[in-house]
Amino acid sequence: MKHQIKRRQLGRKSGPRKALLKNLAKSLILHEKIETTEAKAKELRPFIEKIITRGKKDDLHSRRVLISKIGSSILVEKVIKEISPKHKDRKGGYTRIIKTGFRSGDAAKMAIIEFV
Repeated sequence: MKHQIKRRQLGRKSGPRKALLKNLAKSLILHEKIETTEAKAKELRPFIEKIITRGKKDDLHSRRVLISKIGSSILVEKVIKEISPKHKDRKGGYTRIIKTGFRSGDAAKMAIIEFV
């Protein structure tokens, strides 16, 4: 039975899945817009929104939590100094997912995820 299974597995075990989300989050923070599969974009949305919400509060604890989640102090600075102040008045919904069609190789559903 599949009771209380909340997340997609994305064809990976838990360690590689966490690494995938971390790398997708790094790319999104760096480029502010990435194209990936629809399932990965839908999994990335809650992960990145928690990061942005944490980045609104600029204190030492928040920085340390963000560094543990993202893994790069340079990207944490970008979250705190550039991205979070843009969304200061929003209570959530910092990202948008735009469906773009199908990938030509394997017909996977593709989507663009970007900051609002």
